[in-house]
Amino acid sequence: MAMLEVKDLQVYYGMIQAIKGISFEVNQGEVIALIGANGAGKTTTLHTVTGLISPKSGQVLFEGKDITKTPAHKIVSMGMAHVPEGRRVFAELSVYENLRMGAYTRKDKAEIEETLKSVYKRFPRLQERKNQMAGTLSGGEQQMLAMGRALMSKPRIILMDEPSMGLSPIMVNEIFDIIRAVSESGTTVLLVEQNAKKALSIADRAYVLETGKIVLSGDAKELLEDDSIKKAYLGE
Repeated sequence: MAMLEVKDLQVYYGMIQAIKGISFEVNQGEVIALIGANGAGKTTTLHTVTGLISPKSGQVLFEGKDITKTPAHKIVSMGMAHVPEGRRVFAELSVYENLRMGAYTRKDKAEIEETLKSVYKRFPRLQERKNQMAGTLSGGEQQMLAMGRALMSKPRIILMDEPSMGLSPIMVNEIFDIIRAVSESGTTVLLVEQNAKKALSIADRAYVLETGKIVLSGDAKELLEDDSIKKAYLGE
Protein backbone atom coordinates (compact mmCIF):
# COMPACT_ATOMS: atom_id res chain seq x y z
CA MET A 1 0.00 0.00 0.00
CA ALA A 2 1.28 3.46 -0.93
CA MET A 3 1.87 5.88 1.93
CA LEU A 4 0.20 8.70 -0.01
CA GLU A 5 -2.23 8.10 -2.83
CA VAL A 6 -3.89 10.79 -4.94
CA LYS A 7 -6.75 9.56 -7.11
CA ASP A 8 -8.29 11.49 -9.99
CA LEU A 9 -7.99 14.86 -8.24
CA GLN A 10 -9.89 17.78 -9.77
CA VAL A 11 -9.47 21.27 -8.34
CA TYR A 12 -11.09 24.52 -9.46
CA TYR A 13 -10.51 28.19 -8.66
CA GLY A 14 -13.95 29.57 -9.42
CA MET A 15 -14.62 28.57 -13.04
CA ILE A 16 -10.99 27.77 -13.81
CA GLN A 17 -9.86 24.17 -13.52
CA ALA A 18 -6.36 24.11 -12.02
CA ILE A 19 -5.99 20.34 -11.56
CA LYS A 20 -7.47 18.05 -14.21
CA GLY A 21 -7.84 14.58 -12.77
CA ILE A 22 -4.32 13.75 -11.61
CA SER A 23 -3.37 10.50 -9.90
CA PHE A 24 -0.04 9.60 -8.31
CA GLU A 25 1.39 7.76 -5.35
CA VAL A 26 4.28 8.07 -2.91
CA ASN A 27 5.65 4.96 -1.22
CA GLN A 28 7.24 4.93 2.21
CA GLY A 29 10.88 6.03 2.17
CA GLU A 30 10.78 7.50 -1.35
CA VAL A 31 11.74 10.96 -2.54
CA ILE A 32 9.17 11.88 -5.19
CA ALA A 33 9.61 15.00 -7.35
CA LEU A 34 6.74 16.92 -8.93
CA ILE A 35 8.22 19.06 -11.67
CA GLY A 36 6.70 21.42 -14.21
CA ALA A 37 6.61 25.02 -15.36
CA ASN A 38 5.12 27.89 -13.37
CA GLY A 39 1.33 27.60 -13.27
CA ALA A 40 1.36 23.84 -13.96
CA GLY A 41 -0.54 23.17 -10.71
CA LYS A 42 2.27 21.93 -8.47
CA THR A 43 1.55 24.19 -5.46
CA THR A 44 -2.21 23.66 -5.84
CA THR A 45 -1.59 19.90 -5.67
CA LEU A 46 0.35 20.23 -2.40
CA HIS A 47 -2.27 22.56 -0.92
CA THR A 48 -5.00 20.05 -1.76
CA VAL A 49 -3.08 17.10 -0.30
CA THR A 50 -2.45 18.99 2.96
CA GLY A 51 -6.07 20.13 3.34
CA LEU A 52 -5.60 23.83 2.55
CA ILE A 53 -7.79 23.55 -0.57
CA SER A 54 -10.83 21.31 -1.08
CA PRO A 55 -10.99 19.43 -4.39
CA LYS A 56 -14.12 19.35 -6.51
CA SER A 57 -13.68 15.59 -6.86
CA GLY A 58 -11.13 12.85 -6.35
CA GLN A 59 -9.49 11.38 -3.27
CA VAL A 60 -6.40 11.81 -1.12
CA LEU A 61 -5.44 8.73 0.91
CA PHE A 62 -2.75 8.86 3.60
CA GLU A 63 -1.64 5.48 4.97
CA GLY A 64 -4.90 4.01 3.64
CA LYS A 65 -7.17 6.62 5.28
CA ASP A 66 -9.26 9.00 3.20
CA ILE A 67 -8.15 12.52 4.25
CA THR A 68 -9.83 14.41 1.38
CA LYS A 69 -12.16 16.33 3.71
CA THR A 70 -9.85 16.41 6.76
CA PRO A 71 -8.87 19.88 8.10
CA ALA A 72 -5.21 20.87 7.63
CA HIS A 73 -4.31 20.92 11.36
CA LYS A 74 -5.60 17.37 11.81
CA ILE A 75 -3.54 16.21 8.83
CA VAL A 76 -0.41 17.58 10.57
CA SER A 77 -1.16 15.56 13.70
CA MET A 78 -1.57 12.44 11.52
CA GLY A 79 2.08 12.72 10.45
CA MET A 80 2.22 14.98 7.38
CA ALA A 81 4.19 18.25 7.34
CA HIS A 82 4.21 20.99 4.70
CA VAL A 83 7.11 23.39 4.02
CA PRO A 84 5.31 26.14 2.06
CA GLU A 85 6.58 28.11 -0.90
CA GLY A 86 8.16 31.37 0.23
CA ARG A 87 9.13 29.84 3.61
CA ARG A 88 6.43 31.66 5.64
CA VAL A 89 8.39 31.91 8.87
CA PHE A 90 6.94 34.01 11.71
CA ALA A 91 9.17 37.07 11.22
CA GLU A 92 8.41 38.65 14.62
CA LEU A 93 9.21 35.48 16.57
CA SER A 94 12.66 34.12 17.41
CA VAL A 95 14.13 31.08 15.68
CA TYR A 96 13.46 29.04 18.83
CA GLU A 97 9.81 30.21 19.02
CA ASN A 98 9.30 29.35 15.33
CA LEU A 99 10.62 25.84 15.94
CA ARG A 100 8.37 25.36 18.96
CA MET A 101 5.38 26.37 16.80
CA GLY A 102 6.15 23.35 14.62
CA ALA A 103 5.48 21.06 17.58
CA TYR A 104 2.07 22.54 18.46
CA THR A 105 0.23 19.25 17.81
CA ARG A 106 2.52 17.31 20.18
CA LYS A 107 2.07 16.98 23.93
CA ASP A 108 5.11 15.14 25.34
CA LYS A 109 7.55 17.85 26.48
CA ALA A 110 10.53 15.49 26.80
CA GLU A 111 9.99 14.18 23.25
CA ILE A 112 9.68 17.73 21.90
CA GLU A 113 13.04 18.60 23.52
CA GLU A 114 14.62 15.52 21.91
CA THR A 115 13.29 16.56 18.49
CA LEU A 116 14.57 20.11 19.05
CA LYS A 117 18.04 18.73 19.78
CA SER A 118 17.98 16.66 16.59
CA VAL A 119 16.83 19.71 14.54
CA TYR A 120 19.67 21.80 15.99
CA LYS A 121 22.08 18.98 15.14
CA ARG A 122 20.85 18.95 11.54
CA PHE A 123 20.82 22.77 11.32
CA PRO A 124 23.69 24.08 13.52
CA ARG A 125 23.08 27.60 12.19
CA LEU A 126 19.61 27.63 13.74
CA GLN A 127 21.08 26.81 17.13
CA GLU A 128 23.61 29.65 16.75
CA ARG A 129 20.76 32.04 15.93
CA LYS A 130 18.06 30.59 18.20
CA ASN A 131 17.36 33.94 19.91
CA GLN A 132 17.43 35.96 16.68
CA MET A 133 14.17 37.21 15.11
CA ALA A 134 13.31 34.98 12.15
CA GLY A 135 12.68 38.00 9.91
CA THR A 136 16.34 39.00 10.18
CA LEU A 137 17.70 35.68 8.84
CA SER A 138 19.00 35.28 5.28
CA GLY A 139 16.81 33.52 2.70
CA GLY A 140 18.75 30.29 3.08
CA GLU A 141 18.53 30.39 6.87
CA GLN A 142 14.78 31.04 6.67
CA GLN A 143 14.46 27.99 4.40
CA MET A 144 16.35 25.92 6.98
CA LEU A 145 14.03 27.28 9.67
CA ALA A 146 10.92 26.38 7.63
CA MET A 147 12.28 22.85 7.19
CA GLY A 148 13.29 22.59 10.85
CA ARG A 149 9.85 23.79 11.94
CA ALA A 150 8.19 21.11 9.79
CA LEU A 151 10.47 18.42 11.26
CA MET A 152 9.41 19.49 14.79
CA SER A 153 6.03 17.82 14.17
CA LYS A 154 7.92 14.51 13.70
CA PRO A 155 6.31 13.84 10.32
CA ARG A 156 6.37 10.53 8.49
CA ILE A 157 6.06 12.43 5.20
CA ILE A 158 7.21 15.97 4.46
CA LEU A 159 5.93 18.00 1.48
CA MET A 160 8.30 20.74 0.30
CA ASP A 161 7.26 23.52 -2.07
CA GLU A 162 10.09 25.17 -4.05
CA PRO A 163 12.77 24.93 -1.32
CA SER A 164 15.49 26.34 -3.60
CA MET A 165 13.57 29.42 -4.75
CA GLY A 166 15.57 32.64 -4.53
CA LEU A 167 18.65 31.03 -3.00
CA SER A 168 22.28 31.28 -4.08
CA PRO A 169 23.75 28.21 -5.88
CA ILE A 170 25.86 27.31 -2.79
CA MET A 171 22.80 27.48 -0.53
CA VAL A 172 20.74 25.46 -3.05
CA ASN A 173 23.33 22.67 -2.81
CA GLU A 174 23.20 22.82 0.98
CA ILE A 175 19.37 22.65 1.06
CA PHE A 176 19.35 19.64 -1.29
CA ASP A 177 21.97 17.88 0.86
CA ILE A 178 19.64 18.40 3.83
CA ILE A 179 16.63 17.05 1.89
CA ARG A 180 18.66 13.95 1.03
CA ALA A 181 19.69 13.54 4.70
CA VAL A 182 16.06 13.94 5.86
CA SER A 183 15.07 11.18 3.45
CA GLU A 184 17.93 8.93 4.55
CA SER A 185 16.85 9.32 8.18
CA GLY A 186 13.52 7.67 7.27
CA THR A 187 11.17 10.54 6.39
CA THR A 188 9.32 10.23 3.07
CA VAL A 189 9.60 13.35 0.85
CA LEU A 190 7.28 14.82 -1.79
CA LEU A 191 9.19 17.64 -3.46
CA VAL A 192 7.81 20.38 -5.72
CA GLU A 193 10.70 22.14 -7.39
CA GLN A 194 11.33 24.34 -10.43
CA ASN A 195 15.00 23.37 -10.46
CA ALA A 196 14.19 20.13 -12.27
CA LYS A 197 17.80 19.00 -12.59
CA LYS A 198 18.39 19.24 -8.83
CA ALA A 199 15.05 17.63 -7.99
CA LEU A 200 15.59 14.70 -10.36
CA SER A 201 19.15 14.20 -9.09
CA ILE A 202 17.91 13.33 -5.56
CA ALA A 203 14.49 11.81 -6.35
CA ASP A 204 13.63 8.13 -6.77
CA ARG A 205 10.71 8.81 -9.10
CA ALA A 206 9.13 11.89 -10.63
CA TYR A 207 5.89 13.13 -12.13
CA VAL A 208 5.81 15.91 -14.74
CA LEU A 209 2.86 18.27 -14.47
CA GLU A 210 1.66 20.44 -17.36
CA THR A 211 -1.43 22.67 -17.10
CA GLY A 212 -2.99 20.55 -14.37
CA LYS A 213 -2.27 17.14 -15.91
CA ILE A 214 0.47 14.57 -15.38
CA VAL A 215 2.07 14.14 -18.80
CA LEU A 216 5.02 11.94 -17.87
CA SER A 217 6.20 9.87 -14.94
CA GLY A 218 8.93 7.40 -14.18
CA ASP A 219 12.33 6.73 -12.65
CA ALA A 220 13.99 10.07 -11.87
CA LYS A 221 17.40 9.09 -13.31
CA GLU A 222 15.73 8.01 -16.56
CA LEU A 223 13.75 11.26 -16.79
CA LEU A 224 17.01 13.16 -16.27
CA GLU A 225 18.22 11.57 -19.54
CA ASP A 226 14.91 12.01 -21.40
CA ASP A 227 15.35 14.37 -24.40
CA SER A 228 11.92 16.01 -24.03
CA ILE A 229 12.61 16.70 -20.33
CA LYS A 230 16.08 18.04 -21.10
CA LYS A 231 14.64 20.40 -23.69
CA ALA A 232 11.64 21.58 -21.66
CA TYR A 233 13.05 21.78 -18.13
CA LEU A 234 16.81 21.37 -18.06
CA GLY A 235 17.73 24.01 -20.65
CA GLU A 236 19.67 21.50 -22.76
